[in-house]
Amino acid sequence: MDAYGHVNNAVFLNYLEEARDELSARLFGDAGYDFVLVRVAIDYRHEITQDDGAVEVTSRVTGYGTSSVRTAEEIRFGDGRLSATAESVLVPRNGAATGSRPLTDDERARLDDAMATAARIDEDRAG
Repeated sequence: MDAYGHVNNAVFLNYLEEARDELSARLFGDAGYDFVLVRVAIDYRHEITQDDGAVEVTSRVTGYGTSSVRTAEEIRFGDGRLSATAESVLVPRNGAATGSRPLTDDERARLDDAMATAARIDEDRAG
């Protein structure tokens, strides 16, 4: 908590990181931890206080490039109200060398599956 009695903005980054780590692990297993964050943008909609209780953080793949993965995250209160949205970019590390590497065919296939699943969930919610 900060001096205003709400969750500090830096803690939001931790919440988002945990959700992205879980997504990466689900998609890529142990190899998911070879992805690093290169960009994050957060839009704060509503502060979180201790009285708000638990929040739910979701992360999903929104796209990818040659050597990057784009994600979207949401932080919601237990009643479904939106606290924050975020967009992130992850890149796969190039092993022991510095820098990124291209996504493998297997990783691209997994990302395609994840995006298709997210699209079906969105359709179900809308329809």
